[in-house]
Amino acid sequence: MSLLSYAVPAGSALLVLPYLQQRLALSRAKHRSLAGHSRMAKRLARLLPGYAFDEARWFSADGADSALAAQRRAAFERLCAAYAGRYAKSLALTAQAREGLADLQLTSAYRVPFPFSPYLRERLKVGAFVQAASGVHVQDLDGNRFLDLTGSYGVNVLGVDVYKACMEEGARIGLELGPVLGALHPVVASNVQRLQAVSGHEQVSFHMSGTEAVMQAVRLARYHTRKKHLVRFCGAYHGWWEDVQPGPGNPLPPRETYTLKDMDERSLAVLRTRRDIACVLVNPLQALHPNRNAPGDGTLMNGLRSAGFDRAAYTRWLQRLREVCTERGIVLIFDEVFLGFRLAPGGAQEYFGVKADLVTYGKTVAGGYPVGVVCGRAALMQRFRPERPADLCFARGTFNAHPHVMGGMHAFFERLDTPEVQAMYAGSDERWNARCAQFNAAMAEAGLPVRARNLHSVWTLDYTQPGRYHWMFQFYLRWHGLALSWVGTGRFIFSLNFDDAAFGEVVQRCVAAGREMQADGWWTLPSGLDAKGISRQLRSETLRALFAR
Repeated sequence: MSLLSYAVPAGSALLVLPYLQQRLALSRAKHRSLAGHSRMAKRLARLLPGYAFDEARWFSADGADSALAAQRRAAFERLCAAYAGRYAKSLALTAQAREGLADLQLTSAYRVPFPFSPYLRERLKVGAFVQAASGVHVQDLDGNRFLDLTGSYGVNVLGVDVYKACMEEGARIGLELGPVLGALHPVVASNVQRLQAVSGHEQVSFHMSGTEAVMQAVRLARYHTRKKHLVRFCGAYHGWWEDVQPGPGNPLPPRETYTLKDMDERSLAVLRTRRDIACVLVNPLQALHPNRNAPGDGTLMNGLRSAGFDRAAYTRWLQRLREVCTERGIVLIFDEVFLGFRLAPGGAQEYFGVKADLVTYGKTVAGGYPVGVVCGRAALMQRFRPERPADLCFARGTFNAHPHVMGGMHAFFERLDTPEVQAMYAGSDERWNARCAQFNAAMAEAGLPVRARNLHSVWTLDYTQPGRYHWMFQFYLRWHGLALSWVGTGRFIFSLNFDDAAFGEVVQRCVAAGREMQADGWWTLPSGLDAKGISRQLRSETLRALFAR
């Protein structure tokens, strides 16, 4: 055999080796959970069998004896009857709307772990309608008033009364033009100046939603770097479009997206060595639960979840990320659609002291109207190449810079400078940390297995013991007058106008709800059951459902 025949395979191996090394580094930089492996998560999501507990099993899924199951059943019947009586009008309209509103069908089905969902939806109804809001309260169709912990999914930073005033003023400004689109209302010029000052960037573009703003930021990064891939971090949410939500929930598999582990040295190594990365997306909300999806009651299969925020550690991580992106010419994008203007008047860039290349805003910045905003360096915001007239990065939207929206934004920025709003920000980090400690002390004193973790005024609840019924807590909280988003006890979002008295009322109601839930047996564990035992139960149920199918 000739020397050439030996040399060719050896040469091929040398060519393949760098590729294999890169693939190995990429694999090591992914979180070991399914949240870090989007392709695998998507495949398993197709295989996971749906199953539902019958009435008997529903109350003893954790192996409860007949006495405990009967205790829970009696409590559940009381709660169902109480809901049906107190919330009758809200429930009736919700049932009517659900038939034609796909959003309600999804949120009601995924409010709790799926084996419990069919029976729960049949018996314990939750209203989706409210008709009035003021201060820190919302009111349903039956006249019930709730302390509002929904935060309107992040919109309500300053308090609903501020946004009602902004929307009213924005409508007056917008009515000067009405539906005239394309041409800009003069107030747009002042909004651009305010966004430049807040973001520290030179140019601005307006869009119709936060998701659309993120889409455009990624498009601009790809356009200017001439690279395809984006990096997102495990668990982070950036809207519902394909490239940034590559796992379950997306009909298409991931294409040019790398999902890496947050706050990990191996992820920085990938950024340093690969040449195909256009941008890195950061949602600062992940500082509360790094490498985990946003918590929700529907995922409480074993009853355990964890969260925690270390401001100093996350600041160091963002600083390192900034350094590596600068070294490699990678565009660093802060997605502040959810957190923007909550942590500080200058958003997460101000709060963490790290400047991104592009930053996106949404929700609160238009004073209650829908909007998306991209701010960035002039070189990155340009959508055309003068030397290549047909080479464009086109982006438009019929309702971009709508007069009402721009009017609401103008009103919001005017209020941002007022002494009342500035007082909300002064010492806010310390205030919300102290309130979280107060909440946890009250829960511990009451002997309840509930604790809160917070990033400023965004909270999530976790539990000091395992269990299969923690998700029931949301229904007791609602009964005690706390309005929650559809993720229930997975997240509390406080507006900054909660004073000490209103917050104290929240704590009292949480304690009362917890004591009632505890008395009804939902937190009573069968003898010998622990987290490992619950995991065994889940595996057994899944296998039985697979074989049955």
